[in-house]
Amino acid sequence: MSSRHQEAWESPGFLLWLATLRWQRLMRATLRPHGLTHVQFVILASLWWLTERGMAPSQRELADHAGTDLTMTGQVLLALERRGLLVRHPDPEDARIRRPGLTERGRLLILRALPAVEGADLLFLEPVGDRDGLAAALRELISKGSPRVPPVGGGRDRVR
Repeated sequence: MSSRHQEAWESPGFLLWLATLRWQRLMRATLRPHGLTHVQFVILASLWWLTERGMAPSQRELADHAGTDLTMTGQVLLALERRGLLVRHPDPEDARIRRPGLTERGRLLILRALPAVEGADLLFLEPVGDRDGLAAALRELISKGSPRVPPVGGGRDRVR
């Protein structure tokens, strides 16, 4: 068996892996002062994002937006609720559905953490000349990709 590549550094998959590891380390360091894990930040930021646009997402809709597993999303929401960062209300029309909402404390936390994360993203991506082009390529990978590759979010992911 052989590789298509002469060197590991020629493999886009390997390079994406290494870049992802570096970016995740930067995110952990950036979020540590805010007392958030990366997944907690993504879920809070997604909830803030959707709420700011007039939506009241269900846990499933929030998981779909964040690209996270529904069960894990519920566990993260419970932990954030225990910290007083959000509340989960039953849907008035369907008691099986829970609709999370940020508390004032959660809103203030995300408004402090978001600029730090966006600044860290800019710093990390500084060597990339065409950030808009990179974002477009990533959206393409996320929204379409290969039909043989399972999507994130249990198959319910959509770029919004």
